[in-house]
Amino acid sequence: MERQKAGSSGSTVSDIFSMLVETSQREKQKRRQELLTPLGVKEFFVDGRITINKRTCKGVECKLCIKVCPTNALYWQFTGEVGITEELCIYCGACVLNCIVDDCIRVMRKRENGEIERFSTPRAFTMLEHSINTRKRLERVRAVFPTATDYLKLYKPLMT
Repeated sequence: MERQKAGSSGSTVSDIFSMLVETSQREKQKRRQELLTPLGVKEFFVDGRITINKRTCKGVECKLCIKVCPTNALYWQFTGEVGITEELCIYCGACVLNCIVDDCIRVMRKRENGEIERFSTPRAFTMLEHSINTRKRLERVRAVFPTATDYLKLYKPLMT
């Protein structure tokens, strides 16, 4: 009987923990929507994370990442460093594209289909976007044009 009580209380603890995590995530999502709705910004990613390497950041000299951020998620801190407001970041990659230092800004984002994308250089971001666009073009071509076997089924009787 003691084991059952211990097991049941352990599951209660995990249930409470999962409830707290879910509540926290819902509150974070609600706050995020409150902040992004007035800006008219559409979110394309379920989750993400952005980090700035303070040792390599030359933010005092360039300020490019702050200027290009569409949601003003990047800002100047009173210490002279670039700060991030996580609730405002939509993980678009504009900051990485304009940063003059490679691997200074790192972005990790998760799409609705569960695919996780990571990049920290303009080249990596451009290659990622190129591969996504190539996939979309290929899907459109396959939707419009028949495959070779379908084409032959349709037109082979006419050719003989």
